Amino acid sequence: MADTTAIKKGAVIRHNNDLYVVTDFSFVSPGKGSAFTKTKMKSISAGKTIEITYKSGETVDVVQVSRQTMQYLYKNGDMFSFMNKETYETIDVSVDVLGNDAKYLKEGMDVIAVVHEENIVAIQLPIKVQYTVKTAPPAVKGDSASGNVTKEVVLENDLTIQAPIFIKEGEEILVNTETGDYGGRVTN
Repeated sequence: MADTTAIKKGAVIRHNNDLYVVTDFSFVSPGKGSAFTKTKMKSISAGKTIEITYKSGETVDVVQVSRQTMQYLYKNGDMFSFMNKETYETIDVSVDVLGNDAKYLKEGMDVIAVVHEENIVAIQLPIKVQYTVKTAPPAVKGDSASGNVTKEVVLENDLTIQAPIFIKEGEEILVNTETGDYGGRVTN
């Protein structure tokens, strides 16, 4: 048992005799009243998502998990293959387990896999990931007159994000995997 400070993304919590992976959480400290932690959790067995609010200091049944560095290999339908970098074992994970993180994966990427009873229940991506811009429409003269102007660009893994108008095809950029925002150019 632990208190609410143990709640973080990827933590596995036992709730109503089922195991849930924390997919998102936020600590809220209102001006009046006591602080609390809002969580979004996904059931490992059923796959459904629930939202629970815990009062600050409340006890939570956090299940022990291991964290292993794994390399993303490829996608096959709705399954994603990862390789344990120490044992070279491969584990297939469904898109349901990965959720929103699946769109940021690219072949050869290292992730931290959260493993419970030899099953990957969640992954932790690097905060910033480098991608090559596959397609970017050209900037139109006069577009920058209104200030911070962006355009839609498509990256090597078919992820679409908003980037500044000066970004061109073939450029290397960083993307923040927590927000999905443009994170800057890669300088060599």
